Amino acid sequence: MSKIHSALGTYLIALMFAGCGAAYAQATYPTKPIRIVTGAAGGAGDFSARIIAQGLTNSFGQQVIVENRGGASGIIAAQTVTKSPADGYTLLLYSSSLWLLPFLQDNVPYDPVKDLAPISLTDSSPNVLVVHPSLPVKSVRELISLAKAQPGKLNYARPAPGGPVHLAAELFKAMAGVNIVPIPYKGGGPAVLALLAGEVELSFPTLGSSAAAIKSKRLRALAVTSTEPSRQFPDLPTIAASGFPGFEAVLVNGLFAPAGTPASIVNRLNQEIVQVLRRPEVKERYFNTGVETVGTSPEEFESFVKSEMAKWGKLIKAAKIRGD
Repeated sequence: MSKIHSALGTYLIALMFAGCGAAYAQATYPTKPIRIVTGAAGGAGDFSARIIAQGLTNSFGQQVIVENRGGASGIIAAQTVTKSPADGYTLLLYSSSLWLLPFLQDNVPYDPVKDLAPISLTDSSPNVLVVHPSLPVKSVRELISLAKAQPGKLNYARPAPGGPVHLAAELFKAMAGVNIVPIPYKGGGPAVLALLAGEVELSFPTLGSSAAAIKSKRLRALAVTSTEPSRQFPDLPTIAASGFPGFEAVLVNGLFAPAGTPASIVNRLNQEIVQVLRRPEVKERYFNTGVETVGTSPEEFESFVKSEMAKWGKLIKAAKIRGD
């Protein structure tokens, strides 16, 4: 009996020291460089990751580096993080494609809910419903009337299947009850160029990729896809206010840690990141690219992801959308 008590006592002491060690590690975090894994260089996620990395480097006094892991529709970046230690030193900044990919492909090797710990939504950007100037419509209602009068004859430029442009268009089709046909292009840039050239009649590009063409009147903007008007084009109505309450389709980025990362570290990261995103100079840098900073609690971000998965998962299934 005394041996059992002795062994139990040794075990409890070991647990106590282990707990103290973990608490100390969390209290002193970070003690070494942090890396933020994101997609390909030059993309929206890369832009956001670099601004946040710079801000956190200044806040933490530790180097925060950006590691670009593009390819495989985000799987490479996601697995880099989900297979890393849950200690707060490897983070993932990615768009909604991260949590929508399981609806678009079979056998995705990660679970966006179970394998990742949400830290914060970082930024949001609306898409814009734009048409070629030769199309005789100047409002959402006029476009719908034309589309219904000519079902299947209007085409829209679509980059990646299941991406923000594609989903915004499919949501519009579903809510407006119109038949417009997707024409695939290899990226957002070629899709906008095709619209400028008149190869297609309309599209739902990101605000950043279409703002210059809208301002120069090479494209006619009809509405934005966010629930609130854009600060970039405050006079442009929303699709929601054009007769389709609840319509929302925006490009978002968010920051995650591996599942199992201690809550104290997640909360510390959240506090510092939200502070960075609230700085006037940071807001201005995002705004100049057509993007708004967000900043949420981990709980709000988790709720948002689950809500988006339910919303878009249903649409993806109904529209039979499959990824490349």
